[in-house]
Amino acid sequence: MAWELDGERPIYLQLAELIRLRIISGYYAQGEKLPPVRELAAEAAVNPNTMQRALAELEAGGLIVTQRTTGKTVTDNGLAIKTARDNVAGGYSADYVSKMTGLGLSDELIRKYMEEALENE
Repeated sequence: MAWELDGERPIYLQLAELIRLRIISGYYAQGEKLPPVRELAAEAAVNPNTMQRALAELEAGGLIVTQRTTGKTVTDNGLAIKTARDNVAGGYSADYVSKMTGLGLSDELIRKYMEEALENE
């Protein structure tokens, strides 16, 4: 998963979003130790302080925990991960429906396009 960042929003929020996606998709497994902040920062080509701020955002949201001796790990709380996944999926769905209704499509046509997309996946 590439670190695609843009100038539209604060970098730390984009980093937090990308790491959140890595967690909810299973790229980083429940309970897995995350790479050190400096390593993540180098991989994303950002300042370590910016990466630390992104990780603090995820920690505040309950997706990662800091262990004094072992560093940062993905939460063991499967419900927190499922809730985050549901929130992201709900946002994607709402965005899709909003764009499709903006095209003047009926609910029936929106469902048809979604079913076709799933069949072609």
